[in-house]
Amino acid sequence: MSSGKDSIEIAGQHVYPGESKRIEIPVARLYTDIDVPIPVHVIRGKKPGPHLFVSAAVHGDELNGIEIVRRLIQSKVKLSKGTLILVPMVNVYGVLNQSRYLPDRRDLNRSFPGSAKGSLAGRVADIFLDQIVRHCQYGIDLHTGAIHRSNLPQIRANLKDEETSALAEVFGVPVLLNSDLRDGSLRQAAVELGTRILLYEAGQALRFDEISIRAGVRGVMNVMSVLGMTRRRVRVGQVQPYVANNSAWVRATASGIVRSLKHLGDQVVKGDVLAEIGSPFGDVLDTVKAPRDGIIIGKQNIPLVQEGDAMFHVAYFSEPDEAIVENIETMTEDLSPEDGLPYSGETV
Repeated sequence: MSSGKDSIEIAGQHVYPGESKRIEIPVARLYTDIDVPIPVHVIRGKKPGPHLFVSAAVHGDELNGIEIVRRLIQSKVKLSKGTLILVPMVNVYGVLNQSRYLPDRRDLNRSFPGSAKGSLAGRVADIFLDQIVRHCQYGIDLHTGAIHRSNLPQIRANLKDEETSALAEVFGVPVLLNSDLRDGSLRQAAVELGTRILLYEAGQALRFDEISIRAGVRGVMNVMSVLGMTRRRVRVGQVQPYVANNSAWVRATASGIVRSLKHLGDQVVKGDVLAEIGSPFGDVLDTVKAPRDGIIIGKQNIPLVQEGDAMFHVAYFSEPDEAIVENIETMTEDLSPEDGLPYSGETV
């Protein structure tokens, strides 16, 4: 791992303390003989300090993270110490095709740590770990819900680790999930390299969601602040994060057309009707009910279901659910256009 006194080498280019540089990491060529590199923007403070990467579009159809990274780059972040490595698109192939997957139909977030001689997904994973993650003690990986699904802004991390938990809390979103590591994920591979990492989930695939984007920008800035990388004060507003003990998807009990009665961020009580499933003739075939008290943190958006489809992702808490709902509302109000977060070109 490079120290703050040395250069950081990425794709054969050296970045020295006090410098900023845009780099393209070669991955592979298209069969049209065109290169499709991973774009990287590196910012280094003059003083040694933590190294943090922020990555987006590991799934190529998850676009909110791209905009979060764009705004961070445009804001011309000034580091008092340390290094910030911004990667607006990891799965460039997926972004080009507006697809979650790589051209070989593999999920990049199930292909880590990868191999230099493996599949395309394995090679991209191997290159990203070698060129980006190995430099960093910390990372933030930006995601959204899958196609036709929305997620409430939330952090998923190993909250059993004290420092990771502290970073998750300061990120400033109302819901934290203590999430187990998944085999083949970037998060698992990063942890095995000694990198503490947060996974930010918010919004839906192929769409921008302004609240999710602004919460993400502020969260990254908060993490940089608490790590001492910037002089900017931590801005968490009045949001008090709550840790979910566990969560589960509530599934469709019949096939048909959906009329949703509950929405993202809603508090639900055991037995509450979340949705009705009807026939094309208007008959109600069945109702989908909450199995436990909780908060809806994820939701399917398409109004058509097959029996067994995941419809509502409900998180379960030991704290009073009313307090969590209030914090969700506070976050939305606090992320107004006047909150000082950058849109474009603003120095922070």
